[in-house]
Amino acid sequence: MASTIKVNNIQNQCGANIANKCGTTITLGASGDTVTLASGASQTGFGRTGTVDWDTTAKTASFTAVSGNGYFVNTTSGTITVTLPASPSAGDIVALADYAGTSATNNITIARNGSNINGAASDLTISKNNSGVTLVYVDGTQGWKATETSNLNDIELQPEYIVGTGGNTVSTIGNYKVHIFTGPGTFTVCSVGNPIGSDTITATVVGGGAGGGNRHGGGGGAGGLTVGQNIPVTATDFPISIGGGGGGSSSPSNRSSAGSNSTAISFTAIGGGPAGSQGPNTPGLPGGSGGGSAVGGAGGCVGPAPAGAATQPTQPQPAASVFNAGSAGGQGGVNPGPDDGGGGGGGATSAGIPSNPSNPNFSDGGAGKDVTPFVNGAPGYPNSAIYAGGGGGGANNNPEGGTGGTGGGGDGAPSGAAGSNGTTNTGGGGGGSGTAPQVGGNGGSGIVIIEYKFQ
Repeated sequence: MASTIKVNNIQNQCGANIANKCGTTITLGASGDTVTLASGASQTGFGRTGTVDWDTTAKTASFTAVSGNGYFVNTTSGTITVTLPASPSAGDIVALADYAGTSATNNITIARNGSNINGAASDLTISKNNSGVTLVYVDGTQGWKATETSNLNDIELQPEYIVGTGGNTVSTIGNYKVHIFTGPGTFTVCSVGNPIGSDTITATVVGGGAGGGNRHGGGGGAGGLTVGQNIPVTATDFPISIGGGGGGSSSPSNRSSAGSNSTAISFTAIGGGPAGSQGPNTPGLPGGSGGGSAVGGAGGCVGPAPAGAATQPTQPQPAASVFNAGSAGGQGGVNPGPDDGGGGGGGATSAGIPSNPSNPNFSDGGAGKDVTPFVNGAPGYPNSAIYAGGGGGGANNNPEGGTGGTGGGGDGAPSGAAGSNGTTNTGGGGGGSGTAPQVGGNGGSGIVIIEYKFQ
């Protein structure tokens, strides 16, 4: 038979209670005493006091945490994922600390392992150097709660966004800010943001279009079009230049003028290539898009004259994606017959159409480029986000000249009329004129569009 001792108080030799029962309360130890479990003994039902036992051997690879432990995590060699305990119970506790002050470069990811963290079904990231966090599991709704940080900003990088100024027009489209430069200016980055907010921009740069040729002249080549995506920026001023449109030819003996280059954020979009005029300057010349050539010269001269090629520069600015666009011009007719005319100027997307009476689109300028796939919120952009259309070729005796390419290309003229101008701030080429003394159309000026996420 087991022995039973019935007593309400146990005292030490000095007469102080070391075990006392009063009503339903049992008190162990006297004031100033330390109650210690023997080595190897365990306790249940007491719960934790909000502290952990720290493992002083730093972790250098991903691992699964155990409740009641604290870990120093060394991310010197790379990122580390710490997986929280599966099926946790209320009161479970885990603590983590950045060991080497490298978590801003190599983050510590805390994988939730099926439970919420701070009420959200998402992992937590330590992305600031020398930061740490203690997590206590509460319930299925809040899951693991951060208790040892006054604010999540202490451990996790918060989104910051680019702040910029400049441009002739600044608009907000959804979460994006769009700065449009129709003339020279400065784009100023006041704040560079960060990777989880925004720290890169998209720049669309279009050079000025060339003028159209004279006397069954070729269409002017469109300005080159360049789009740079995910361009890193610094907090500084970036000068912006807008290429002017080239002048149309005023005489059969003069070729039209080239468009000027546009530049932004170290990108250059080359101006359009000049168009040929019937006479000694019949061939088109190269440019961002090439100029169309004029009808082959009179007096037994042999044609067709060559059209201009597209020339695109090597872009020095680092970016995740750089797109250059430009096409060759079209050739003019062999001789100034009743239906032949100048060839169309090249556009960003397609080449100018050669003069060919059997083709219903003869002498049309090449199509421009829709930049919608490269940018966000394209409906807020001018001219339906299509730029750099080639100018149409001028006709001889035909009642219609070539149609300017979509994206601002000027129409080529019918017999006896002047070529149409390219549209301002599209980089469109000017249309070729019909018979002399009518002049070719002027090229359209270029444009620069800068876009970034601002919220």
